[in-house]
Amino acid sequence: MVNLTKRFGDFTAVDDMNIRITNGVYGLLGANGAGKTTLMRMICTLLTPTSGQILCDGKDIQKMEGEYRNLLGYLPQEFGFYPEFSVKDYLLYIASLKGIRPVVAKKRVKELLEQVGLSKAANKKMKKLSGGMKRRVGIAQAILNNPKILILDEPTAGLDPTERVRFRNMISELSKERIVILSTHIVSDVEYIANEIWLMKNGRLMQQGSLDVVLDSMPEKVWSFVTSQAEAEKFMKQYKVSNMKTDRDGVELRIISAQQPSASAKAVQPNLEDVFLYYFGEKGGEME
Repeated sequence: MVNLTKRFGDFTAVDDMNIRITNGVYGLLGANGAGKTTLMRMICTLLTPTSGQILCDGKDIQKMEGEYRNLLGYLPQEFGFYPEFSVKDYLLYIASLKGIRPVVAKKRVKELLEQVGLSKAANKKMKKLSGGMKRRVGIAQAILNNPKILILDEPTAGLDPTERVRFRNMISELSKERIVILSTHIVSDVEYIANEIWLMKNGRLMQQGSLDVVLDSMPEKVWSFVTSQAEAEKFMKQYKVSNMKTDRDGVELRIISAQQPSASAKAVQPNLEDVFLYYFGEKGGEME
């Protein structure tokens, strides 16, 4: 991406972005309105940049047309489907749209149904699926053509913890020979599988790098201590609290602050949720 910018009237959704990408998993994190979906839609050629370029092996993707789309797999936040189609028929239909030969498509669909845990639901109508099962069908359709570039927008929305683990393992395996860009609000999904993390805010990358690099980018410390319920409410109004746990001994707080918030507070190792809150969360009382 070279000086990539997208404006909608006076609003700049993506602001002069420059990134070089090779094979691996890239985790895109940001609050709502950060520009994540706009960026992904430009990578998928669904939106045209206002200025700048996205290059694939030195070629402008806007000029590559079918050559580029053959390399691409995309799972949007909401994907369309025919409710009366069975899962198997839907995937075969998508395969035909992607130009996959019928003999190859049948074998590929069978493999993917097993991979995403839907073999027993192959003949079930799409309209009868749960939200999590539909999401798994969406993941399957995105990788039908064995894409070299896989774009996943909120792929684990609606998946239960077991399904999310299955998904993460699958993405880790897929990323060995392709680019995977994963946008999500579920920080743990990115923390476990991303080779590089992008923190995006107001159309710009706040930080990018490995998990260790991103964790080290936070200038403030993370503190942990136990206090009373009454005192905990005071701390929540004054500081960014990344976690609060109540038990019989009181309230255990995890606070992000440059200064020690309490004499009993001890510095602890930050995690990605702490970093996310530092860059995108509100300090206590700011919502008011």
